[in-house]
Amino acid sequence: MTEYGRGPGTEPWHPEDPLYGDAGWGAQAAHAGQQYPYGGQPQHPQYDGWSQDQQPHYGGQQYPQYDGHGQHFDPQQTGQHPHPQQHQGGWDATGTHGHVPYAADPGDPYGQHPVAYGAEQPDLYGTEDAYPPPQPPGHRDPEPDHDSGWDPRGDDDHPVPPGDDDGTEEPAERRGKGRKPVKSKKGRTGCALMVVVLVFGGGLGGVAYFGYQFYKNRFAPAPDYAGSGNGETVTVEIPKGAVGADIGRKLKEAGVVQSVDAFVSAQLANPNGKSLQDGVYTLQKHMSAASAVELMLSPKSRNNLIIAEGTRNAAVYALIDKRLKLANGTTQKVAAKEYKSLGLPAWALNHPGLKDPLEGFLFPSSYAVGKDQKPKDVLKAMVGRANDKYTALGLDRKASEVGLESPWQLLTAASLVQAEGKTHDDFRKMAEVIYNRLKPDNTETNQLLQFDSTYNYLKGASNIHISEKEINGDRSAYNTYTNKGLPPGPIGNPGDEALNAALSPTHEGWMYFVATDGMNKTEFAKTYDEFKALKDKFNAN
Repeated sequence: MTEYGRGPGTEPWHPEDPLYGDAGWGAQAAHAGQQYPYGGQPQHPQYDGWSQDQQPHYGGQQYPQYDGHGQHFDPQQTGQHPHPQQHQGGWDATGTHGHVPYAADPGDPYGQHPVAYGAEQPDLYGTEDAYPPPQPPGHRDPEPDHDSGWDPRGDDDHPVPPGDDDGTEEPAERRGKGRKPVKSKKGRTGCALMVVVLVFGGGLGGVAYFGYQFYKNRFAPAPDYAGSGNGETVTVEIPKGAVGADIGRKLKEAGVVQSVDAFVSAQLANPNGKSLQDGVYTLQKHMSAASAVELMLSPKSRNNLIIAEGTRNAAVYALIDKRLKLANGTTQKVAAKEYKSLGLPAWALNHPGLKDPLEGFLFPSSYAVGKDQKPKDVLKAMVGRANDKYTALGLDRKASEVGLESPWQLLTAASLVQAEGKTHDDFRKMAEVIYNRLKPDNTETNQLLQFDSTYNYLKGASNIHISEKEINGDRSAYNTYTNKGLPPGPIGNPGDEALNAALSPTHEGWMYFVATDGMNKTEFAKTYDEFKALKDKFNAN
């Protein structure tokens, strides 16, 4: 860059270019009486009819000259023409106009006295029509983008006059990047209002939803179907120990009732609702809870395998085969092979001479037996039910209280009570007869029970008319006419009443009994003579 101009080359500024100067500079053509140094010739070359030498000497005064080290330089003393000091773009570090020194006129006596740049000069930038002040190349704004409609100089209508420049560096956005367009306040306000509406609207919606759910759960009736079903049959298995809500969940899963709460309410409202038991029920889908409870209380809905009190194991095996659609004898073979793995207690194992080691442990009850079950699974469920019952009754602790040696003997006695008794009152008297005949001091029967039921069990029959010759001629272990004491084990599966009677017999001295009608009526006697009278009565019928 040279003293001729402030651009990147040697070309001087053009007065008509808005990026390099303003027209006011053209007005600075020679004032009246302007003199040129060096013989009246212009010091600098002219371009396009405009001369750098049009700058006035400001009242004929000249600039002092300095060397590169800031020392005063007198060309008259050295005899050399000094080279003007060059500045980058004519601007100092503060962004203001730099002072360009010029050689003093030797003929000017006041040439050694510097005058402030711009002193006594008219302000050519203060008018409305003037160009903006020149900007250095690095600080010039880019041309406006006419397509976008955005002026990089921002919203300022007029540039800052030179006199207002305080010498500080302008922000980066004003040094060529331009200001970012300011967003509309109306747009920001609308977005904020929308966010507020959404937040409050969502909150109110959530409160309303949870409030409705709370009302439904606390006050509204539970969902329920109407009517007695849609005609589609379904089988539902209710497991052991299931009550109330447990049953309701099973029914809801099968599509029988619409909700658990509706079933629980219907069960509580029904006077017999608490008597619902486990088992397999045949119901319909989409039943009202009340109609489902009613049907479950009816025997028509039960599809369980029912084991009656006193049923022998042989009959139970046949029932299981029939339910599972197996060949006759299948379950009995499984029982003989797997009985030790079915859950028998220790006191029920290792008894010699047993006809069936599982006898007495297929507890009388109602069992849910599905067509896909295996015989072993059904047997295991029955043994488990028996174990639960015998543990609850305390057979292992109470045997000695009735004069017996073990819970096995107590269970065997209960099976005899079940087989010989007819009614609840019969059971307790029958238990006393057994215990009295087992006593060592019994001189009436000499510890012989003499029960037809034990002999019938051995034979697999239920014959009440057995001749004395037949029965006295058999010496098998289950014949209590020829063997003292109890048989080797139970002869059937006793129920609750027989078990409780065996634990709580009467103490009235009963020693004999006779089924005088041969079927349902049993009469008891304390002496042999009373027994003979009852026997005659039986023979008469």
